[in-house]
This record gives sequence, structure tokens and C-alpha cells, in this order.
Amino acid sequence: MTETQPRLQAHSPEASAAKARRWGSFYFMEHMLRSMRAYAVTIVVTSVGNPLLYLFSMGVGLASIVDRSPSAHFAGVGYLAYAAPALLVSSAVMTCANEMMFPVMDGFKWRRVYYGPHVTPLVPGQLAAGHVMAVGVRLLVQCLVFFLIMLAFGAVRSPASWLVVPIGVLAGMAFGTPLMAYAARIEKENFQFSMIQRFIVMPLFLFSGTFYPLETMPPAMQWIGWISPLWHGNQLGRLATIGLMEPVWLVAVHVLYLVALGLFGIGWARRNYARRMAA
Repeated sequence: MTETQPRLQAHSPEASAAKARRWGSFYFMEHMLRSMRAYAVTIVVTSVGNPLLYLFSMGVGLASIVDRSPSAHFAGVGYLAYAAPALLVSSAVMTCANEMMFPVMDGFKWRRVYYGPHVTPLVPGQLAAGHVMAVGVRLLVQCLVFFLIMLAFGAVRSPASWLVVPIGVLAGMAFGTPLMAYAARIEKENFQFSMIQRFIVMPLFLFSGTFYPLETMPPAMQWIGWISPLWHGNQLGRLATIGLMEPVWLVAVHVLYLVALGLFGIGWARRNYARRMAA
């Protein structure tokens, strides 16, 4: 600050406005995280209960049958170790999808929670970024809890297995941020989110190599996995936890695809937020 510029007082409106312009995304992230306390019980139950149920059913139920089959081949490991990282990634993708649809519509149409902060110096892009960061924090905690339960079940085989946590967050964001941008664009829900859950999220869960290798599917259906962020995340998760053998170029494709989708979704969302709130 030069001598010709007036020094802002610590609690003056100008100083507060300057802080909001600089740190607005973090302020809105804090607001979003605090608002999640309204359904904190649901978050805790799903973050702990889902991994326990999934891994128990895989390890004690299905895996005990599949592992006895002489024709079963899951990268040289038991079925539980093969399926566990994919279940972590799938749970992150589904959680992110939920957080990026109805809450976004709620911010624009039902409770209009975006418009209060928008009266302050916060700009729409900061609101979008704050929403993304808050969901990212939730995914990070959820994936970490899932990973700790995987450790308790003995479902990891690699020293680098902890990388499945950021991989889950990355896959969730790669799928969720384009949904966020779409939700910010539409005026009426008209059961569109329910249709997305039924005809996009669930089919990808079933046809993205979550429970079996993608190459065991008919060739005419394997393209579903190739375009699915979930399959790319599943493969990276298995690479981290069980040392799945993948060519270096394919690992790079997995990472670049997820990063590109996430960046595209965030950029599209910021643009749609700005257009929607300028109308």
C-alpha cells in the first residue's frame, strides 16, 4: 500500500468488502459446511453405515462364494480387495451427484440461499467455488472414513493405498461438477434429477467395472465404461490399493480425463451461475 492510498480500518465496511472479494469462496464454503449440520446425522450414518454394509456383504457374503470359483480372476487378489476401492469411488460419485443437484436448485429457486451472499461483494463465481469446496470437504471426510474401514477389513494390499482417498474425491468432482453446472442452468426440476439418478448414475454404477472387470462385458457395452468417470476412478483406486497393472499411458488417460471433466464442470458452473444471477 502506497502513502497516497488510504489505510483501511480493520472493521470498516471497506475492509470487510475487500476481505469478501478476496476470501469470498471460503466464506461461502463455511456457510455450506455449517448448513450441512441440518442433516449431519444422515451424513454420519451414510459415511459409516454404507462402507460397513458394502464391505461386510462383499467380504462375508458374496466374496465367500466368488473366491471359491476356480474361474474367478480379480487381479490376483480376493474379491473383497478387488471391489472395495471401486465401492469407495462409487460412494463418492453418488454423494457428489446428490450434493450437486437438489442443493443447487435450492440455492436458485426454492430457498434462494445464493442471493443473500450475492448482495454482498461475493460474485457468482465465488458462490459456485464455495459450493464445490464444501462438497469436496465432505467427500474427503467420507472417503477417509471408508478407507479406514477398508483397512479394518483387510481390503488393501499396497503401501500407496491411501491415494484412493484423493482419487475418490477427484472422481466425485469429475462427475458432480458437470451436474452442478446443469442444475444451475435449468429453471424447473420436473423430475429431471430423479431421471438422472435412475438412467445415468445407477447404470454407470453397474456398468463401470465396479463389481467385475470391464472387459468381461460384451464389447458393444464396454464404451459405457470408457466414457464413465466412475470406471476411470475405479481403475485408479485399484492401482493404488491392490497394485493393479495398468500401462503408464492408460494411467495418464485416467487422471487427465477426470481432471479435464472436473475443470470443465467448474468452468461451466461458474459461467451458468453468473448468467443465472445476472438475469
